[in-house]
Amino acid sequence: MFTLFKKRSSLTPQIVPQHIAFICDGNRRWAEKRGLPPLAGHKAGIANFENLVDWYMARGISTITFFIFSTENWNRSDEEVKFLMDLFCTELEKNMKHAIEKNLRYRIIGSRDRLPVKLAKLCDKLERVSAENTGGTVAFALNYGGRAEIVNAVNAAIDAQSHVTEESFETFLDTGDLLPIDLMVRTSNEFRISNFLLWKLAYAELLFVPEHWPDLVKSERLWQYTLDEYAKRNRRFGGGKKKNYSGK
Repeated sequence: MFTLFKKRSSLTPQIVPQHIAFICDGNRRWAEKRGLPPLAGHKAGIANFENLVDWYMARGISTITFFIFSTENWNRSDEEVKFLMDLFCTELEKNMKHAIEKNLRYRIIGSRDRLPVKLAKLCDKLERVSAENTGGTVAFALNYGGRAEIVNAVNAAIDAQSHVTEESFETFLDTGDLLPIDLMVRTSNEFRISNFLLWKLAYAELLFVPEHWPDLVKSERLWQYTLDEYAKRNRRFGGGKKKNYSGK
């Protein structure tokens, strides 16, 4: 049945989002459900990551953003925060190779403040070595908060003594070079946007799924489900004509 589903999907032209964003929720719940230490869920959440990115890029998505650590996540235990920072270092090292092999540009959005020095340097290096790549963009929201991004952009505009329009204001945002989000997916049956990319989510379609992130990250069936659901949406952007593609 799964083979037939794949074949039918590949034969049917499908409108896809240009920018898909994931709130990667439920790692600890995934681990606890299996009787594993909570931190094991975070490690499972990055397994198969590159395959997920490659699969979506091969279907026409040009930008993928992952919310991996919010400004509020510093309130977690010291043990968990240290584990995550070390895990991010390991993952960014892998991403360097992925960026080169697949011609992908990587962006790390959010403040470098409070990040360990090694991790902050890796963020800078990954952005630098992949800056000219043209095969698609992968963004990590790391130590990121949507309100903080907008406040920082307002202050930058004030410092520049710049009267802004919506278009020019985006140039002051950390995410200003990213496309508007077409589809946001949040896992683990959480129905919030949690201060994530508030400006870029203005006209996004929202999809909430019950699976925990470690289940979604390894399931091609669920990846296809996100695209199938997006294709069903009636996007009008405030007008009367259906628009299923990015910004047109």
